[in-house]
Amino acid sequence: MGGELRLSARVAPHTPIQPLWLCRPCAQPWPCPTARLTLRAEYADDRIGLSVYLCGLLHAAMRDLHRLNPHDMPGPQAMYDRFVGWNRPRYLP
Repeated sequence: MGGELRLSARVAPHTPIQPLWLCRPCAQPWPCPTARLTLRAEYADDRIGLSVYLCGLLHAAMRDLHRLNPHDMPGPQAMYDRFVGWNRPRYLP
């Protein structure tokens, strides 16, 4: 009807289940690709604010994951890449 696309069910937000730091609807490590897109849209005019927010979440996730399993958590570089690194500006050579 009129070319409109309507979702029949409400889409769950891609937020983390803490302290596991997995995405609620898709169970991928959070922030999942959908969460990253959503965060980028929410902070479209404030990339620095997004970085500060992500650094706080990185700290909380490292604390939580270390408490759950200190011998088998991702390393610092992997955690940085997962939470903060994806938000870095990409410069062309």
